Amino acid sequence: MHLFRTVAVLLALFGLTKACRAGLYYSGEQIDELPSQWRGFLLDQRALRTVAVKPSATTPASPLRLQYQEALSKLEKAGRERKLNADELADQGALYARLGQPVQAVELLRTAQRDYPKHFRIIANLGTAWQLQGDLPQAVAWLEQAVRLAPGKLQKAEEYQLKLVRLRQHESATAQDLDELFGIRFVSAAGKYEPGKLAAWEQKKLPSDAAALAQQLALWLPADGRLLWQLAELANAQGDIRTAAAIMDGCVTEFGLHAPELRRHRQLLRDAALELAKQTPVEGDNAKATHTGHTAVFRPRSKRPLLSKADAVKLPPVSLTGINPLPWAVLAETSVDRQFKPTFPNYLRDLDGKQVSLIGFMQPLGEELEMGSFMLIEYPVGCWYCEMPEVTGILLIEMPSNKTATFTRGQVKITGELSLNAGDPENFLYTVRDTKVSGVD
Repeated sequence: MHLFRTVAVLLALFGLTKACRAGLYYSGEQIDELPSQWRGFLLDQRALRTVAVKPSATTPASPLRLQYQEALSKLEKAGRERKLNADELADQGALYARLGQPVQAVELLRTAQRDYPKHFRIIANLGTAWQLQGDLPQAVAWLEQAVRLAPGKLQKAEEYQLKLVRLRQHESATAQDLDELFGIRFVSAAGKYEPGKLAAWEQKKLPSDAAALAQQLALWLPADGRLLWQLAELANAQGDIRTAAAIMDGCVTEFGLHAPELRRHRQLLRDAALELAKQTPVEGDNAKATHTGHTAVFRPRSKRPLLSKADAVKLPPVSLTGINPLPWAVLAETSVDRQFKPTFPNYLRDLDGKQVSLIGFMQPLGEELEMGSFMLIEYPVGCWYCEMPEVTGILLIEMPSNKTATFTRGQVKITGELSLNAGDPENFLYTVRDTKVSGVD
C-alpha cells in the first residue's frame, strides 16, 4: 500500500464563517472559516488544549503556550507602564483564560467591564472565564449580556454557548451525558443508534451549520471532552464512521469519559470502522460515504481552524550557501491530489537541495530511543493514530552515517539538506539528510 494511503487509513481508524468567533476573544488567535477538515481541526483543538497544560519534567511547554505566555507578559508589562485600552484588556483576559488561569481572568475582566461597560469582547470573555471557573450562574448572566451586545453575524454562536451553559447549569457536577445542544436524537430510521445513519426527521431538525457551531464551541473550550463527543456524533450523522470512532476513542482515552452511552457508541463505531477498512480505501475527509442511511453533507471550508499561512512577502530570500529557516506554514501549503501527487509551493521548491533548519518534535519510527532516522512534526501528539498530522506536516529526518539522535519529548532543532519527493508515493514528501540535532534554548 502506498505510504499516503497507509497514513490515511491509520488516521481514519485510530485516529460558521471567520466572523463567528465568540465565547473567547483574543486578537492573536485568527480562526479560518468553519467547519474545518476533521484532521486539521483535531490537531488545532488539541494545540489550544495544551496551552493550559503547565509544563513539567515529562511534559514540556507547548509552542503555542510559549507564544501565549510571551504575549501575556508584554500586556502585563504595558499595563504597569500605562492604562490599557479596552481591546488590550479583552486580550489579556482571554490569555489568562487560555493559560488555565480563569480566576485572574475574572478579576481583570470584572475591573475592565466597569471601565468599559458595553465592550462586547470584554463581556463575552468574562462570561467564558466564569464558565471555566465553574460558576455557571455568573457565566449565564454575562453571556446573556454578550448575546444582547453581539453583532448580528456573531449572535448565533453566542446563543449556542449560552444554551450549553444553561443545559449544564441544571445537571449534577459529575454528569457526563451528551448535551442536547441541537435538540435531536442521533438515531437511524429504525429508531436505534447505527453507524453512519441518521433518521430523516432528525436530520431536518439539525441546523445546517451544526458542525461549524460545535467546532467553534470546542475551540473556545478545548478541555471539554463532552463537546468532542458532540462532534463525534455529528461526524457519524454525516456518514464519517472512521472520524467518529477516532474522536470517541479520544473522549475515553484522553478525557476519561465513562458514560455508558458513549462507551456503547464507541464500540459500535470501532467495529464498523474496522469492517470498512477491509472493504474500501480511505481518501481523507471528503471520501465518498459507504453507508445507505440519511446523512448530512459535510463541506469543510478550511483545512485547519488556526490560520498560519505563510506570508511570502516576509519570507527571506533563499540562500544558496547558508542555512535557511523553514516555516511549518510553508510545508502546510503543499497540496496532494487523489493520485497522491504533491504540488509544492514555489518557495519550498527553491529550498530543495539547500540547507534548512526548523524546530519541531521527534516521532520515532520504531521502539528504539537511539535513532538513525525519525519523523519530525510541528506539535506533539497524545495518540499517534488519532492525532497524526497530514502527510504534508511530517518530515523524515536522516542522521549522518554511523550517528544517532536520542529521543526526547521536548522540542529539537534540526539542520540539514532538504530533499523533496514529487514522484515516489512509497516515501515521505520531505526528507532532511545529514542532519544535526540540537536542543532549543
